[in-house]
Amino acid sequence: MASGIVRIGIPRNRKALLSITESANKRLKEMLQTRPNMDKPCVGFRLGVKQRGCTGESYQLDYTDHTNKFDEVVQADGVSIIIDPKALLSVIGSEMDYVEDKLRSEFVFTNPNATHICGCGESFTTTNK
Repeated sequence: MASGIVRIGIPRNRKALLSITESANKRLKEMLQTRPNMDKPCVGFRLGVKQRGCTGESYQLDYTDHTNKFDEVVQADGVSIIIDPKALLSVIGSEMDYVEDKLRSEFVFTNPNATHICGCGESFTTTNK
């Protein structure tokens, strides 16, 4: 006979939707301060994935002026990342970082759901399709 244990609340081993490094947070704040169309409202950044690249999906980060009913919102030190519900299973548990060196300056995602990543790092595949 099965036990009747029922747990209520958030499980302790629940993955964070998205973690944002200090470097990424600093860059996102700079972008908000210098964004185009400063006269229009902006509630944060929308994170999604698009079908493109050599391995299937790539990240898309845009300014947004609204949230939708099923969006997930991640708050990080004054910055809001609104995760598109279609992207949630592909990005859950990821870390967003910002790297800058002599050759590049870009956001980099460390994604535990990625099963394949293209050589340049621009696109990825997950098993959550």
